[in-house]
Amino acid sequence: MPVRSGPAVTLVTPAPPRSRAGNRATAGRWARFLRESGYRVSIREPADAAEHTARAGDLMVALHAWRSAEAIEAFSDRWPERPLIVALTGTDIYRFQSSHRQTTHAAMDRAHALIGLHDDVRFDIPSRFHARLHIVHQSAAPLPAGRPGPSRRHFTVCVIGHLRAEKDPLRAALAARGLPTDSSIRVVHAGRAHSDDQAEAARAEQARNPRFVWQGERPHWQIRRLMARSRAMVMSSVMEGGANVVSEACVAGLPVIASDIPGNRGLLGADYPAYFPARDSQALRALLLRAEREPDFLDTLRARCSERASWFTPAAERAALVRAVEAVRP
Repeated sequence: MPVRSGPAVTLVTPAPPRSRAGNRATAGRWARFLRESGYRVSIREPADAAEHTARAGDLMVALHAWRSAEAIEAFSDRWPERPLIVALTGTDIYRFQSSHRQTTHAAMDRAHALIGLHDDVRFDIPSRFHARLHIVHQSAAPLPAGRPGPSRRHFTVCVIGHLRAEKDPLRAALAARGLPTDSSIRVVHAGRAHSDDQAEAARAEQARNPRFVWQGERPHWQIRRLMARSRAMVMSSVMEGGANVVSEACVAGLPVIASDIPGNRGLLGADYPAYFPARDSQALRALLLRAEREPDFLDTLRARCSERASWFTPAAERAALVRAVEAVRP
């Protein structure tokens, strides 16, 4: 491992320590990759990073343009000559560019480089930012050998993600309601509810829908076990910046059934054969049944996901991240 005597990086994430939010996992992974490449890295939350700008590192990498805007502005004002990189999340691109346009674009304007997490980001940001855009695909480790395979009793379909509106979290459960009685499909959802209303909706759906199980928040090793026990994964979000769980599924060889949105197309490819219109329970139900009843179709999805696995290795993510950082270093 390189000696950590290189530039100091302040890595900003809005997710607090011990959070299982995607931004925190990404921050931890990127910190490790940069340290392995010789950088000295400190992880800070936006308010803390803004307050300690006078002691900031040689460069800043900020996850989330809008939520980290305070730190981005403080660093840029105090150290305009130092490299500043902003990683764009799904809510930055598909929500806050509209709802908080001035703040989001101001943060993007201040950045010397932008990082996107899927290949179609360039289509969804203003053209003036294209020259600064770098794509970094999030990575995943393979499932350990020897894990038990999919359940034989059920055709288990997993949904992995916190329950919040942009995830459309109960779409797979709603699709499963109308399945024929001879189907063995069961939907198992792992993820924390972000509100009492979301938790109540999940509990109510579980009470009325015998095909649906909500497990709540689970540690990562249990998520990986759920993937190993599943036949397919549903990614039903209405907006995504390039979800790491899609990378994990591809590396695990787990077929993905996904909403037809830019964040999924930018990871799985425009011609991937298992997209459904976002929020369309009927179309999702048809794909679930096809996956259960047509082994060749499921094998095709598995092969297509496995083909993408080489995009999502830790080595590939580290190399892309370091390229983005080194592109703006003096």
